[in-house]
Amino acid sequence: MSAPAKPKYRTTNWKEYNEALRARGSLLVWLDKDMCWHGGASGKRGRGPKYREAAIQFCRTMKSLFNLPLRQAMGMTQSLLGLAGLDWQVPDFSTISRRQKHLAVTIGGHPTTTGLHLLVDSTGIKMRGEGEWKTKKNGADYRRQWRKVHLGIDAATLEIRAIEVTDNGTGDAPMLPCLLDQIGDDEPIASVSGDGAYDTKGCHEAIARRGAEAIIPTRRNAKPWKDRRPGAEARNAILDATRRLGRKSGRS
Repeated sequence: MSAPAKPKYRTTNWKEYNEALRARGSLLVWLDKDMCWHGGASGKRGRGPKYREAAIQFCRTMKSLFNLPLRQAMGMTQSLLGLAGLDWQVPDFSTISRRQKHLAVTIGGHPTTTGLHLLVDSTGIKMRGEGEWKTKKNGADYRRQWRKVHLGIDAATLEIRAIEVTDNGTGDAPMLPCLLDQIGDDEPIASVSGDGAYDTKGCHEAIARRGAEAIIPTRRNAKPWKDRRPGAEARNAILDATRRLGRKSGRS
């Protein structure tokens, strides 16, 4: 039996298509002139750091975003500061290299007051190893190493609001409380959506503590939990609804 022919698509909305391609190459770097770039008094004994963590994070972002060597990233940062009319000093490469090891990265986001709808999942990234084509053709010369990235994404804006990186043997469920802790207590969470891997007592209790609704499918062999805590009762309600309505009713 021959394989079906691949469908052919013809572009008709050329104006929108051209604008979309142009937007892919657009670059906007927003620098807050009131940002604390240089270090100040820390209240501790001894001299404090010359640069704030925001400066180190900005240089590292330029390096990673444009795949630049560290010294070239310094030059690009200096040029961007000059274009913005900011007379700020750029950290030297040894300072960046030393402080990046202990950098507490701040994830930007737009907090909501109406309730955050958080999507949680994980994905794997290869940190060491050859490309897939070379491995398929000639075999691997050494074992590939992977890391697991756990993400919490705002369903409305698609912004990454929480992130954790672990070894590839760490499950999804144990990391959910860590993701929720990255969302400030002053920001309400309306719901947390994930796959069946998050159908655990720990996950449901963590979601219940934030006053959020758990949108997590139960496992096929799921049984009611005897626990009377809020998280368990919310999960049992999901199980009852699944039994009454069926699994397909929850799929889009």
